[in-house]
Amino acid sequence: MSDTAVISRSLLNGTPGLDGAVLIIDDEAEIRESLQTLLEMEGFSVETAVSGEAGLQRIGEHPFDLILLDLALPGRDGMEILAEIRAHETRLPVIMITAYGTVENAVRAMQSGAANFVQKPWDNEKLLADVRAAVGWRRAEEENVQLKRALKQRYNFENIVGKSEPMLKIFDLVAQVANSRSTVLLQGESGTGKEVIAKALHLNSPRHDRPFVPVNTGSMPTDLLESTLFGHVKGAFTSAIASKKGLFEMADRGTLFLDEIATMGLDTQAKILRVLQDRRFMHLGGVQEVQVDVRIIAATNVDLRHLVREGRFREDLFYRLNVITIELPPLRQRKEDIPLLVDFFLKRYADENERPVPNITPEALRPLMSYSWPGNVRELENVIERAVVLSSGINIGVDLLPDNLLGRGSAFSLHDPPADSSLFEIVEDVERRIITEMLEKCNWNQTEAAEHFKVPLSTLNQKIRRLNIEIKKKTRG
Repeated sequence: MSDTAVISRSLLNGTPGLDGAVLIIDDEAEIRESLQTLLEMEGFSVETAVSGEAGLQRIGEHPFDLILLDLALPGRDGMEILAEIRAHETRLPVIMITAYGTVENAVRAMQSGAANFVQKPWDNEKLLADVRAAVGWRRAEEENVQLKRALKQRYNFENIVGKSEPMLKIFDLVAQVANSRSTVLLQGESGTGKEVIAKALHLNSPRHDRPFVPVNTGSMPTDLLESTLFGHVKGAFTSAIASKKGLFEMADRGTLFLDEIATMGLDTQAKILRVLQDRRFMHLGGVQEVQVDVRIIAATNVDLRHLVREGRFREDLFYRLNVITIELPPLRQRKEDIPLLVDFFLKRYADENERPVPNITPEALRPLMSYSWPGNVRELENVIERAVVLSSGINIGVDLLPDNLLGRGSAFSLHDPPADSSLFEIVEDVERRIITEMLEKCNWNQTEAAEHFKVPLSTLNQKIRRLNIEIKKKTRG
């Protein structure tokens, strides 16, 4: 078993036999006893406090995963106690419980940082579901902090988040190969974080103090790409009014990350192969060879073996690139990482927008966990950034999630199509949505989408025109 897996499991297992530590703050003995019995029967460790002050003292003495807080307390009421908790424990989930379940109270509590709001008398099953969700979120938050600290001590992994088995294997593989000079091929769907892994390989290598130079090879025409990679001499082409160094020289003794390498033309592939073999190249229009020491990390979201069989990718280059291959799993295969990623992006975009770090409510986390994420981690990042920007309080609720995550917003429903729609219209709309989703997944790269559909590019383009699908610009890699 890997050291990383041991680290992760030691963090995930927690206290044996307990599902979480809950503190109940309520002045009514009957309520405290009822809640304590209910939660202890479900495996939770429960402590109680008869007042807000007593509850604050317990929080200072013991760690808890969740606070159940009554709104109507003697002395300082629940809202004051909530504010006090938030001043010292910004990430500790609090569920407010009250007999005065007005909309105003609910809104006020949620804006003040409550994870949820439950009215007396409560439904046991719903309350337990809310408690489990809140405790699960708290555990994920703690695991994220501890796991990142442990990984930071062992590796230099700044922006890689994960506790799933596939990601732990990738952590170990990155650690094993980072110190070598070998070429690494990263394979995975668009949005799975290939550039993040490439940076981790660079930062954990002896080249970490030298440049890491990324280039998206799929976003440039061939002439511009070759000029960008290899540089050119003055007069090499019409607009070459001065000599210019290329990215290979800029990355000397460092790392060059070639993203979307499958989109390169065969002539450019031959030149890349020569650099890999001889560590030499010529500027465009030049006659003198330039020697460089560059480690190449390449990335693709298509099957290079398939392109080799079709004659669209050089077999000799494929084997040069395929020295060490790291397969990045899609987000739908590592859903246990979603709470950690959500927390990571909440902090990132709260900092960028100079706001307090918000909480994600258990109700909002559920659709994030059940969604298939065709755009992978990049799509999740965009959803969280949007939610942070649109939020006006300390909580991110379901109302801040886009409709497609909640099963809304489609023109037609296969289960309940409009009465006046024809079969042709329904089929056409479904086809439009499927093609649009694939284009989004492929970062609006039509060639890549055609590969996934196993149809010629011309066929896909015809469908795009017929269905009036608007092609968007590619987003960042």
